[in-house]
Amino acid sequence: MDTDFPAEIAALRATFEQIEAVSDPERLRARVEDLEQQASAPDLWDDQDNAQAVTQQLSVANGELERLASFRSRIDDLEVLVEMAVEGDDADTLAEADAELVKLRTDLSAMEVRTLMTGEWDERNAVVTIRSGAGGDDATDFAEMLLRMYLRWAERHGYATKVLDTSYAEGAGIKSATFEINAPYAFGILSVEAGTHRLARISPFGSADKRQTSFAAVEVIPLIESTDHVEVPETDIKVDVFRSSGPGGQSVNTTDSAVRITHLPSGIVVSMQDEKSQIQNRAAAMRVLQSRLLLLKKEEEAAQKKELAGDIKASWGDQMRSYFLYGQQLVKDLRTGHEVGNPQIVFDGDLDGFIDAGIRWRRQQQAQSAQ
Repeated sequence: MDTDFPAEIAALRATFEQIEAVSDPERLRARVEDLEQQASAPDLWDDQDNAQAVTQQLSVANGELERLASFRSRIDDLEVLVEMAVEGDDADTLAEADAELVKLRTDLSAMEVRTLMTGEWDERNAVVTIRSGAGGDDATDFAEMLLRMYLRWAERHGYATKVLDTSYAEGAGIKSATFEINAPYAFGILSVEAGTHRLARISPFGSADKRQTSFAAVEVIPLIESTDHVEVPETDIKVDVFRSSGPGGQSVNTTDSAVRITHLPSGIVVSMQDEKSQIQNRAAAMRVLQSRLLLLKKEEEAAQKKELAGDIKASWGDQMRSYFLYGQQLVKDLRTGHEVGNPQIVFDGDLDGFIDAGIRWRRQQQAQSAQ
């Protein structure tokens, strides 16, 4: 075994201490104490939305503290394991220590990425919308592949998901789908997935051996919270109700419970058909509409600042990744250069490498812009 354990463990400790300093355990403990006081209030559940927000924030803060304490303990345990192996001249225990070192490096990298998410809404839950673009049946099929990919990614991490709306294509796949991911930093993590995704493959829908290029757009927005207070006057919206539909256009219920809200000033359209009642679907659609309007407002402010600064570079989210399912078999991120030579594992939800690279790339771009 050629591993220099003392040097490796020292490097782990140094990086971890930097992460711990950014995470600020004292601040987290103070936040936990404050949230615990709020959670113990006898009238907490009189306002269910606020109660859920408080309990979720408490869970996140406790989770961060536990993650930091657990990692420090794992480094200590590794050091003891190495000492035991060296003293006993035990090759098997050294091999076990080497394997744990690899795991610690991987987990430390993930923790380091978390510290890079300092945006205003990075801690929020995320609402993701996938829309098929140019490419006919291949594009709608690709959109459904992306939906499955993100849901599988969430499943791998144990994140709760809820599909809010699906518009099925007449042929294969979907025209669009909107789903919610409830997890700490879901928006901060998935926001780097926003943009145009491109698929190149031999089309299963056209003539034999014909290569087809198709596109799908991914939109990621932070989920609105009750404290955000985005006012949407009734005169600014048009509400349509219709019957929920499934693949092939068949009706999936017998009442007009699905809701489509059009925001007239911006042209934003939100459809919702997941809930059982029209009232529930309208409330869910309004929440997503408010989230989009909140993000639109911030984007307009950012665009104005860029214009004043003379920055005319395209958004980092455009044309961000290509999936090649013929010949070379490759998935490549066009911003970061990160690539994987096995597209199937990516479509099965193995996205962490792309997401981590995207978050680091975004931070690098932000740092350059600030100079």
